[in-house]
Parts: sequence; structure tokens; C-alpha cells
Amino acid sequence: MTDRDKSNDDDVSAARILGLPANRDELYPLEHPRVRLANSVRAVLQNIATSTADDDAVSSIAELVEEAARRLVDGPHGRTYHGSAEGSLGGVPTGFQSHSPVTGPLNPLAGPVRLTANEREVIAEVTYGDAYEGPPGHVHGGVIAALFDEVLGLAQALSGHPGMTGRLEISYRSPTPLHTPLRVVGRFDRVDGRKIFTSGEITAGDRLCAEAVGLFITIDFSKLGQAGGRAFSAE
Repeated sequence: MTDRDKSNDDDVSAARILGLPANRDELYPLEHPRVRLANSVRAVLQNIATSTADDDAVSSIAELVEEAARRLVDGPHGRTYHGSAEGSLGGVPTGFQSHSPVTGPLNPLAGPVRLTANEREVIAEVTYGDAYEGPPGHVHGGVIAALFDEVLGLAQALSGHPGMTGRLEISYRSPTPLHTPLRVVGRFDRVDGRKIFTSGEITAGDRLCAEAVGLFITIDFSKLGQAGGRAFSAE
């Protein structure tokens, strides 16, 4: 078996655990009508952040967007809640996770994230535009934190007994640039009882932008939402 064959086998196994194909583009190609809609809204968000058009031009564009919003509000509406919008719960990409505000291809709030996985890692590739700016020319630190939470959350689901975030620690090593391909790696490291340990980093080419370690707690999903938060206790 070649290294490439082994990598493909790992991808298949990871997909089985996470409900995640080696490349989500297989499920949501660019011509998919919901992807087209989400990408169009992404483009609007991006250009709102930088447009210097005059008030008359902006007003005419607002009317177009308002009309689109009215047509969507009229319905119909609904959502299939198999899986989850949060990576830590190991949701499936054909369900609610498709609408994740961090990596969902059908949610225009999310950056255009490409996800792949193997037996021990989840890799995200994304290029953020001006709508995600924090420091001038760089990605907002809160966006970085959310991205780590999602990618490390998917990685801990590779344990086969996913939980929810107990602690996420981020070290910002250098400003994370906009308009630059970023690679985010989340690693499933080990399990100790109900505790699942993960680590990861964000790089822009050879530049290390941020590192993170995450602790996730396997929970009793039947208790999720009960008062007192006992489902989240590691004791």
C-alpha cells in the first residue's frame, strides 16, 4: 500500500466517524443553488466592508437586497436537525452543520472554508476577506478563536465519543493576514476518561499565526440543556 493509498483510507475512516467527506465540495459544488445564494451574500458582506459608492448607488443596492430578503422571509421555512451546527458534536455536513456560522457552506456568515480529515487530524483551508477584519489588514482575533473551536471540535470527534468544549487556550503568535490562504490543523491527541485533548495551529504559508490547545468533555446528550450544567462536568 502506498502512502497515498493509506491517506485515502484514513480519509474514508475519518469521514465515517465525522460524517464528513474528504472534500465537502463533493456535496456542495459551486453550482448548487444554495451555495450560489450563500456565496452571493458573502460577496455582499465583503463589498459592504470596503465600498465607497455614493448614497444613491447604495440606496438602489439596498432596495435589491431588501427585495431578496422579503422573498426569503415569505418562506417556506424549516430545518433538519440531524447532526449539529457545532463541530464538537461531530455533526454531519448534509444536516445542520451545513449552516454552521464558522464553517457552514450554506451559511454566508461563515468564511469559505474547505475541510478535509484523516484518522487524527481535521484540516481547514480558508481565505478571509475584509468582512472579517480586526486589526487593519488582518483577521479579527474572535474569528480565529471561533475557527479553532470548530476545527478542534471536529478533531476531538475523531475519538468516537465527542463532547463539548471545556477549555480553549489560544496563543496568538503573529497577526493573521486577510486575503491570504490559511491552513488550520486540528489534532485529536488523547483521551483521559471523559476528557478529550486536542491541539492545533493556523499558518499562512511558512508563517505561524496562532496555536491552540483544547479540552473537550464527553457529555450525556440526554442531559443537554438541563439546569445546572451537569452534563458538562468532568467529574
